[in-house]
Amino acid sequence: MARQVEIWNNRAEIASRALLLCQLAYNEAIAKNGRFTIVAAGGSTPRVLYELLATKEWEWSKVHVFWGDERYVPVSDPQSNEGMTRKAWLDLVAIPASNIHAIPTDPTDPTDPAIAANQYEQHIQEFFGVASGEIPQFDLILLGMGDDGHTASLFPHTKALKVSDRLVTVGEKDGQPRITMTAPLINQAKEIVFMVDGAAKAKALTAVLAPKGDVNLYPSRLITGNTIWLCDRTAKV
Repeated sequence: MARQVEIWNNRAEIASRALLLCQLAYNEAIAKNGRFTIVAAGGSTPRVLYELLATKEWEWSKVHVFWGDERYVPVSDPQSNEGMTRKAWLDLVAIPASNIHAIPTDPTDPTDPAIAANQYEQHIQEFFGVASGEIPQFDLILLGMGDDGHTASLFPHTKALKVSDRLVTVGEKDGQPRITMTAPLINQAKEIVFMVDGAAKAKALTAVLAPKGDVNLYPSRLITGNTIWLCDRTAKV
């Protein structure tokens, strides 16, 4: 699969470039399939992009938004990726509620993260009309990368890194459960866009982009699909 690395000056430039990539993916998907499926990421860098997306005059009835991962907290929690995405973008556009495909992460229902992961996997299968064992294809998946080289909720030396027979699984960080798309599902996307900025990520980014390396230490190495890396100069010199 192709990998493209682009260096930009700052977070604003990364968001602007990501906006263009979203627009191009939207145009192609609407023209070919009459709908656009996009997977949102958490974090401060994607939030700048979402604020820009909120200004677009898209046919929102044809846009379907999913999430690559989520903390196991209610949407009202300040740490919720869904909550952040709604405030910065989805609450500001006329997208139908049925087109927002949130991960079920209210700890009171379901009370088991594994059940929530199963529910989201089944929802994705039903949306795309694929059978168990088949991997659907999203039009665009947005990702960030942490200082430790993780992406989505695929953290170093965790069981989620080994999952290859599921679309969605349970990840964890510091003993706290998270729901995450698996590497095989992410890699199947038509296009994957990483947004990475900040000097704190330079070491991990160098390791992730190196020809060889340890996926258990730097899980973003698992993402080998059609990928565009948007990095700022402090993260990638």
